[in-house]
Amino acid sequence: MAEIRTTRPDAAGAPPSLFAVQARLAEIYRERCAAAVQGCVDASLAANRAWAEALKPATPAQSLSDTVTYWADFAQRSLLFWDTMRRRGNDWLAHEAAGKPPLLAFKWEIVADARGYERPANYALARILPPDGVAIDPDKRAYVIIDPRAGHGPGIGGFKLDSEVGMALSAGHPVYVVIFYPEPVPGQTLADVAQAEAAFLRLVGERHPTRGRPVIVGNCQGGWAAMLVGALDPEHAGPLVINGAPMSYWAGNDAENPMRYAGGLLGGSWPALLASDLGGGVFDGAYLVENFEYLNPANTHFGKAYGLFSKIDTEPARFLEFERWWGGYYLMNREEIAWIVDNLFVGNRLAAGRAEWEEGKAFDLRAIRSPIILFASLGDNITPPQQAFNWVADLYPTTADLKANGQVIVGLMHESVGHLGIFVSGSVARREHAQIVDLLDYIEHLPPGLYGMKVEETEDETGPAYDVVLRELEVEDLQRLQKYARKDEVPFEAVRRVSELNAAAYETFVHPVVSAWVPREAGAALRALHPLRVRRWALSDLNPALSALAPWADLARAHRVRRDEAGPWAAAERRSAAGITAAWDFYRQMRDASAENLFYATYASLSTVLPRAEEPAAATEGTPALREAMARIDEGGFTDAAVRACLLMARLGPKERRLSTFKRIRELVGRDVGLLAMSASDAARVVRRQAAIVEHAPDAAMASLPDLVRKAEERRRLLDVVDRLGNRLGLGPEQRALLPRFRDLLGLAPAGISAESGVPRQKAG
Repeated sequence: MAEIRTTRPDAAGAPPSLFAVQARLAEIYRERCAAAVQGCVDASLAANRAWAEALKPATPAQSLSDTVTYWADFAQRSLLFWDTMRRRGNDWLAHEAAGKPPLLAFKWEIVADARGYERPANYALARILPPDGVAIDPDKRAYVIIDPRAGHGPGIGGFKLDSEVGMALSAGHPVYVVIFYPEPVPGQTLADVAQAEAAFLRLVGERHPTRGRPVIVGNCQGGWAAMLVGALDPEHAGPLVINGAPMSYWAGNDAENPMRYAGGLLGGSWPALLASDLGGGVFDGAYLVENFEYLNPANTHFGKAYGLFSKIDTEPARFLEFERWWGGYYLMNREEIAWIVDNLFVGNRLAAGRAEWEEGKAFDLRAIRSPIILFASLGDNITPPQQAFNWVADLYPTTADLKANGQVIVGLMHESVGHLGIFVSGSVARREHAQIVDLLDYIEHLPPGLYGMKVEETEDETGPAYDVVLRELEVEDLQRLQKYARKDEVPFEAVRRVSELNAAAYETFVHPVVSAWVPREAGAALRALHPLRVRRWALSDLNPALSALAPWADLARAHRVRRDEAGPWAAAERRSAAGITAAWDFYRQMRDASAENLFYATYASLSTVLPRAEEPAAATEGTPALREAMARIDEGGFTDAAVRACLLMARLGPKERRLSTFKRIRELVGRDVGLLAMSASDAARVVRRQAAIVEHAPDAAMASLPDLVRKAEERRRLLDVVDRLGNRLGLGPEQRALLPRFRDLLGLAPAGISAESGVPRQKAG
């Protein structure tokens, strides 16, 4: 599809042939259809082979026994399945009646409620109470976890004991969770929400005045919310951990990420405005959940139910626990969803610095001074890695630009876990999230740059052991995530412009009529009839047809008949299930191929006549921070000198840095260098300043090193630090060659300097 996506006018302004574009689209559509057919055939053949292998000669008695036990088991499983669905409906009703409290696996208490703020919002700050046996270290920085408000309620970051909350607690950190209530405050905007979250952050900092500012963890939509807070109040924000957050919504790969085409196929943001008006000025989060379910119809309409049915003796507890969260549909104000769609889903304005929180005031992500960790997965089809990472290249066009701004960004990629698994998987929590918590104690001492994070696992006598490897990358490496060097994002600019026209027309001609005819009370009645809610309350004890199901289900549990899993009837069931799944997958592939073809046929043509978008300007050499650092190249003290010496050695070493090495360095010289005695922000400023000097003028940095330590005692201390690192760490040949240079530079006090005091001697006469 690369040929389609280069449909910009050339340097002379002549657009490519639209006939060629349409011909290539037709060819790709045929390829996709053929692939969908072949995939369905292959799945069916595989199911038939598995069924044939399960068939084996049997006596009539064996056949009769298998038939009787299978159908008895089938009848019991059916009873238990519908009883589980009834229990799901009852759980949903009970959760609604309780006000939809956060579904956290930990006890918690409210410490601040933004509904009473000057600019009220339906948000609150909850402190997690540590479980028995977990001790909180008062010297460790606090964690603030922001869960997504994307249709569901809060709790996903602490849904299990092995979770983001659990890993931070077990490491001794105090943990807070930003929660929100089901209904927004009338008139509430995203600016009010961001201001409330910034106030929460300041409150946490006041409650825990440690050397490090609070860590902010943002999940999915909570990820870009965390970035907004970091940009709005950079002085109080500590490191940011952004998990599965769609920061660059236009990005993705064809045939893999169909959700990104939805804005264009629907004509932009006006459907969200219509849905809000039909809700009486309130947008129903069930629509967002419906979009997620739309992505995988095989799982939505068959796979999830069959997984429960086929494992009915073990699956109900996990199923019901997850469904309590999945079925909690929260609301947004019309202004909130309009801002999200216009600025993120369709407009893609955040990284470009055009997302305004008030008129004339835009969120500037360059203002974030804290390190950022980005966690994404190749198996995530809701927030693919391109959407999680591409904003970095938009904001910082070159690696030099990133470093000149003093920013540290670490990217972590999982190979296979799905979107929700990033937040709720226990194995991901124990492996990735636990290592992120460990790394955050050291990340502010990294020199500015882009790093790739990899978790290595080994086995020892106590079980799995982990180490983190950081490899320095170039911003240009992000292009490797793209099939077409981001040329496929060109048509989305046309989507943005069409959306603006359609939204203006809707606001002028439709909104006044619909808003006048649909009061807020009518919107509440319509929400109760949303299909996702009907599936729950209709399959509950409110339904008289299910009222007598519970005793029959109890009887079935007490007298379970187990089918033969290796028998022909069980094999036939699995074959039928595989066939149904294959049919749904065929439908999905054909649907997505048709939608993608329609999208590019429409908007690739429009993009040929649009003017070029302005490229973001790099700011490499002339940033104020860099100019200030170079102007102070010969200023500083012992800590500055020690940091500079370490950075001079590190630049000649391998690109990989290990967390275990960071720990050894801290153990060897951490107290002597002086960074640990500073606040985390002051320590980060020292590292950024010295990293800028070493990056842009390494020879001058080395030559001016003696100016930073003018006393003989300080020079001996610095040489001792360098020698300890050289003797205990595995330095390369180039790094070892620096050690004699350090000794030559620092071995004797320079002429005119007193070895005892560092005070210049008075010249004779």
